[in-house]
Amino acid sequence: MQDLPPLPLRLKPEGFAELFSAIVSQQVSVASANAIWGKLFAAGMTTPEVVAQASEERLRELGLSGQKVRYAHALARANIDYAALQEQPSEDAIKTLTAVSGIGPWTAEIYVMFALGRADVFAPGDLALQEAAKLIFDLLERPKEKEFREMAQNWSPWRSVAARILWAYYKHSKQREGIT
Repeated sequence: MQDLPPLPLRLKPEGFAELFSAIVSQQVSVASANAIWGKLFAAGMTTPEVVAQASEERLRELGLSGQKVRYAHALARANIDYAALQEQPSEDAIKTLTAVSGIGPWTAEIYVMFALGRADVFAPGDLALQEAAKLIFDLLERPKEKEFREMAQNWSPWRSVAARILWAYYKHSKQREGIT
């Protein structure tokens, strides 16, 4: 892992817009996520009130799939107390978030890691993290999510730092971003 640049902190603001951005980023390339988010941002689709009032047609025009439109509306109507998440243990914050349709473990873990700034959260379902682990540990295939979650326990209480190292390695070795 020589020649890796300094690790970016990647701390992001908490709140609806950041969580919505994480939903937009689900299962699409970084470039696609950035393009879609740019359109949503330019259209002012960054508050729960505006998104809740937006029609399916309008959100689809801005790049969301039908499924992500449903997720966007579910998030906008969920009335999440974002300030309260900051006070909750990471596991509880993840449970609160995954109770909303469209927010799975990956999205919740990414939000808690980056928006809440938690040092001991890991997203074992992230394909870039899995690929980096495969390369670093000379594995025959990417680790499965359950196996990777268990492997990451060894990195506690700094699993978020381990994730940042793995993402940096992925970016360096593959010459592309693994997460926005």
